[in-house]
Order: sequence, then structure tokens, then C-alpha cells
Amino acid sequence: MPLSPAVKSQIEELIEKNKVVLFMKGNKHFPQCGFSARVIKMLNEVGAKYETVNVLSDPSIRDGIKEFSEWPTIPQLYVNKEFLGGCDIVTEMFNSGELQKALGVTVEEVKAPTLTFSEGAVKAFTEAQEAGTTLRIEITPEFQYELFFDAPQPADIVANVSGLEVRMNRPTAKRADGMRIDFVEVDGGGAFKIENPNEPARVKALRVEELAQLIASNEKFEMFDVRGADERAIAKIDRARILDAEGEAQLMALPKDTKIVFQCHHGGRSRAAAERFLKEGFRNVYNLEGGIDAWSQRVDNKVPRY
Repeated sequence: MPLSPAVKSQIEELIEKNKVVLFMKGNKHFPQCGFSARVIKMLNEVGAKYETVNVLSDPSIRDGIKEFSEWPTIPQLYVNKEFLGGCDIVTEMFNSGELQKALGVTVEEVKAPTLTFSEGAVKAFTEAQEAGTTLRIEITPEFQYELFFDAPQPADIVANVSGLEVRMNRPTAKRADGMRIDFVEVDGGGAFKIENPNEPARVKALRVEELAQLIASNEKFEMFDVRGADERAIAKIDRARILDAEGEAQLMALPKDTKIVFQCHHGGRSRAAAERFLKEGFRNVYNLEGGIDAWSQRVDNKVPRY
């Protein structure tokens, strides 16, 4: 359908009066599609001042902007009256620093981060790597991690870890400094375990096998059972103390960086307790995944199941 003069004029006015404007689904506070939300996060991260146009509120704008820009998808970002692109192009520009330049934001120098890989991780990466590829790490603003092999990109930040070339985009490099990657055996297979000092405090998952190793290591930690006395009478892990009023008082008196493990029957109640104490300021909080039931099945079958 041809773009009407009225809609064309409306779009031109929006682009003219706003230095940075994003045509998107939803608005900057409530994005209504994943691609729009991704661009919003990037704009927020670089500290840009921008306006948004919700194309869902006006079908003529939703269809018209596609005709106007000759671009078939939403979102669409305009800077200084110039159409930059959709989500994929904006992401590439963000990763390379070109988006920051286009927005007039100072592009800070980003150095290669210091990374540590265990011998097991190096071995696993080396065995998985194919010719012509390089190990790539991506860390989202929410500190979700992706490890994969890909072709090198010109704008990559490059680190060398135990003889392995590791590539990443600029935002990842800023989030990765001091990160350690290990490779651990899990249920007959293997998985990468990541420790990142830059990651905001959140509840960490602890497998029952890891708890057994933790107990055997004599490392200092505290453990609390959030179940009631009736369930503890049936089955318990001796290392855990009950989180009653006295237990909670003892917990609250601990230093905020104390390593604390929460445990219940299957892991649901303990996770809720762990989240609660995370909000109290504790930073090294773990939830025993699968609870005492998993402990009985995979570590100590002398502990009764119920």
C-alpha cells in the first residue's frame, strides 16, 4: 500500500524533532517484543537520550515506517534524521562502538580482560574447536553467558588464555575481567562452571555432589534447613541447622559475605529463602538444587526419602 502524504509528513516530523528516535513495539518503559527490548537495553547502556514511537498504537505508522525506510521489520532506529537499521544492525554497531559514535557518546577504551581457564576447560575447548574458528564469549547485561566457536570479527576484543585465543565484543570485555571458567563432571557428562566477580549478587545453584565436595573440603560455610521440625525428624543433613527464630538470628549476625547454603525437601522453599536473604544484603548465597531428596538419591542413600 503506497505511503500517504499525511503519514509521510507525520513520520518526517517525528524524525525531524527528535535527535534519536526508535520506532518500536511498545515504549521505552514497556517494550512489547524481544527485538525492541534488546535495542532499548543497548540505548540505555550507552546512556543515550532518545524518544520512542509505539507502532502498535497506530497501524498507519506501523505500516508507514516500513515504506518510508524501505525496511521490512520493527524496531527501526533513526539518529540525526538518518536511518541506522533494525535490531541486528544496531547490535553490530553497539558491539563495535559505532553506535556510541553515531549517538555522540564517548567511546571509552576497552582492554582485553584477564581470564582464567582451568586445565579441564582448556582441554574441553581445544577438543571442540574446529579449524578456522575461534572461541567466543558473550555476556549479556543480565550476566547470561554464551560460549561458542565462530569466525573472527574485525571489532573483536582479543584475549589469550592458556594458549587459546578468546574473542568477545566490547560490552562483554568490560563484564568479563577476572572471570574464571572451569569444566566439571555432571551426570556422566560435563558442563562449564563460570565464576565472575563482576556479576551482581544472585542466588547460585549448588548440586548435591558439589555440597558433598564442599563438606569434605573443610571450607568454611553455613548451611540452613528451611523445613520444619516435623520434616527434619524424618530426614536431615547433619551439616544443616534449622532456620527457626534462633537460626535466623544467628544467620542475620553473620558477615554479609559468608557463604550460605539453603536446603529444603526439593529446592523450592529453600530458593525462596535464599532470595529473601539476598535482599537482606548477603552476597554469597546458594540453593541446594533438588534438596534433601536429591541428596538421598545421589549422595547418601541412608537418608530416608519421603
